[in-house]
Amino acid sequence: MMRFLLPLVIFIVLVGFLFVGLGLNPREVPSPLIDKPAPAFVLPQLENDKQTFSPADMKGKVWLLNVWASWCVSCREEHPVLMALSQQNIVPIYGLDYKDKAEDGKVWLARGGNPYVLSAMDREGRIGIDYGVYGVPETYVIDKQGVIRYKQIGPVTPQNLSETILPLVAELQKK
Repeated sequence: MMRFLLPLVIFIVLVGFLFVGLGLNPREVPSPLIDKPAPAFVLPQLENDKQTFSPADMKGKVWLLNVWASWCVSCREEHPVLMALSQQNIVPIYGLDYKDKAEDGKVWLARGGNPYVLSAMDREGRIGIDYGVYGVPETYVIDKQGVIRYKQIGPVTPQNLSETILPLVAELQKK
């Protein structure tokens, strides 16, 4: 009887872990970069590869960094949301064209509109690794001191924009 009790207890514990795991939202993966300085980089701009962009250029401003790619299906889903946000001039949106060809990125923005102040090119995805990108799209809210305050995994939706991102941006802009 005792030899059946231990496997039964182990089985019940494993089922409990499985039950808890299935209830988690995969878009709410905690980022170790929250409340830490945004990783530094200097990358060429998509529209003019002779010019560069760096997060250091944004010191003193609250801004969004949106990681996107022309080959990304989910990026198409969030693009109208970003276009609407950029037209409101609430917060500047900077793009990071991730593991993409410059020509493809330019064509994609020409067709769908360009919500970005500018986009930097991360051709090899090295900066994405520094930012802990799981997959595109991902969006980061970065404060005036260059600290990451929020990370949105997956497409920005009108709901998480209005409920989470914009209230955080408004709070950070007051500081």
